[in-house]
Amino acid sequence: MPTPIDKYLAELPEEQRAALTRLRALLIAAVPGAEEAIKTRVPALRYKGMTVVGFGAAKGHVALYVMFGDALQILKKEFARFDSSNRVVRFTPDTPLPAALVRKVVRVRLAEIDARIARASAPARRRESRTSRRKDSPARGPNR
Repeated sequence: MPTPIDKYLAELPEEQRAALTRLRALLIAAVPGAEEAIKTRVPALRYKGMTVVGFGAAKGHVALYVMFGDALQILKKEFARFDSSNRVVRFTPDTPLPAALVRKVVRVRLAEIDARIARASAPARRRESRTSRRKDSPARGPNR
């Protein structure tokens, strides 16, 4: 039975379908335990329940969507030859993204996701209020 992503790809013109099928395979190979889903109307890969990247097609191009995180900002110089912004890299089927660059984006996103999970699961630090420190401070004398 075809998945929603298979259906999405099947509706595209052959050149775009081939380019995105190649990109999809690269992404699946780079994301351990990848889960595929349709997010914000485009195919996406999830890792530990969070979106890593998405991909899709428009009239004149195909695209890699980095919906969250700073991966495209971090790798901005490496994407200079492509039409890109903070969240999307547009390319044509005859000028695909290099596999090594796709893997770099994925590595950055996986690190961002792992860091976010680590922060969320770390025990919260107790912050003393200023008033409690003043009352208990040994530096303060009885008349202060």
